[in-house]
Amino acid sequence: MKQAYIFIGRSGCGKGTQANLLKDFLTKEGKTFFNLETGNKFREFVKKDSYSSQLSKKIGEIGGLQPEFLAVLMWASSMVDQVKGDEDFILDGAPRKIAEAKTLDSALRFYEFEKPIIVFVNVSRKWSEDRLLGRGRADDDTEEIKKRLDWFDTDVQPVIDWFKSNDFYNFLDINGEQTIEEVHQEIMEKIL
Repeated sequence: MKQAYIFIGRSGCGKGTQANLLKDFLTKEGKTFFNLETGNKFREFVKKDSYSSQLSKKIGEIGGLQPEFLAVLMWASSMVDQVKGDEDFILDGAPRKIAEAKTLDSALRFYEFEKPIIVFVNVSRKWSEDRLLGRGRADDDTEEIKKRLDWFDTDVQPVIDWFKSNDFYNFLDINGEQTIEEVHQEIMEKIL
């Protein structure tokens, strides 16, 4: 049976790392999967010369949250073009707003996924802030980090609450303040 995995959590919580570890596991198990990393899609998009790309780039430069229609376009167009119907699905970095979550819900139902798994890599704001400051990326200055953590609290937390209360989903609250290996082990114990 095909399975959908949606990784969600604060910036710096390690959701991308955990999605990659899951991909490695699925590959070893001989499973096929469609992987979608919305952050990479946006990074590719803002490098283009279109008017839309430039507007999106300006939002990113000030640490803003992209509009729902654009976020949905990033993952929905990939799904429409690339999903074959027999593979697992891994989504990392979305949804980030309630409207986007409800659109994703309609897509998962359309593609006939049953009990999609929400992997909430749960870390505190302070833990996330320390981690982001420690990794030394150019876009991880103190003000940028504060903006991302603020919109997590105002926009993404309601998405998490919505998934948690929705019986269609298998919601996993994972302690992200462990080693990478321990987080992975906790995820695997809960999904197998």
